[in-house]
Amino acid sequence: MTATTTAPPATAPARTAHRPSTRLRAWATRAPLLPALVFMIAVTQLPFVATLVISFFDWNALYPKARRFTGLDNYRQVLTDTDLRHSVWTTVLLTAAVVLASLVLGLALALLLDRRFRGRGVVRTLLIAPFLVVPVAAALLWKHVLYNPEYGLLNGLLHYVGGPQPDWISNTPLLAVEASLVWQWTPFMMLILLAGLQSRDQQQIEAARVDGASDWQVFRHLTLPHLRRYLELGALLGSIYIVQNFDAVFTITSGGLGTANLPYTVYQNFYQAHENGLASAAGVLVVIGSIVIATFALRVVSSLFREEVSRA
Repeated sequence: MTATTTAPPATAPARTAHRPSTRLRAWATRAPLLPALVFMIAVTQLPFVATLVISFFDWNALYPKARRFTGLDNYRQVLTDTDLRHSVWTTVLLTAAVVLASLVLGLALALLLDRRFRGRGVVRTLLIAPFLVVPVAAALLWKHVLYNPEYGLLNGLLHYVGGPQPDWISNTPLLAVEASLVWQWTPFMMLILLAGLQSRDQQQIEAARVDGASDWQVFRHLTLPHLRRYLELGALLGSIYIVQNFDAVFTITSGGLGTANLPYTVYQNFYQAHENGLASAAGVLVVIGSIVIATFALRVVSSLFREEVSRA
């Protein structure tokens, strides 16, 4: 009898030879993105790491040789100091009020623009315009053109009808800041909700109307549930930006009269008090809060994409 020997499979060398070529091809496709990745890390991540390190130090720019490591003391001071806690509360109140008001007004305008009428394109362009104005310019517009007690438009209208002449910024400082931000962010909410309205299933709406449903019933049982994801997305994205808002508070009230939010407090501690460590700790807390909100926003966006793909 002759012994038979089995040759090793011919595919093993091919696999080992194929792996390096696959890896080289993968690195070749990623190589053009490496400069952008390095630039992004250098511009965004390294400054944040430096801010995080400074937040653990008692570091006053006027006395650089006296800096010392204090651990979490700066964070404790941010969370326990009365003024800093008030700035955190002001930030929450300002964000919630602006987001809710912008969503309600944006929904009303989106429902209006979802209807067909002559000049709808012009109206849509005019309604988007406030969102395109530079934030500082928008704050200056509200401070001088509208709120000024001597020559402002609001007092001019009140004077025409024989009404009082209030000093809007002094009497209602936080409301004055909120109104300017609502004016600026309502178009953003309107665009998101208008996109949601135009993605509705028109066959469902027509079937509901054939069955005798009123406009309110269609809005309550069909439109509003469909817009839930878009409302969440608008609220989350608006919160991310309004939490970090600095322009309106700095321009309209200069942080006075109880309107100093957390970004303005960071500015005060860093540029006015020269407390680098305390300002860095407050800035890190703002970043952490923004990351938490952004995480929820990304989940909402991904769920919207999945819904669109499933419909297609």
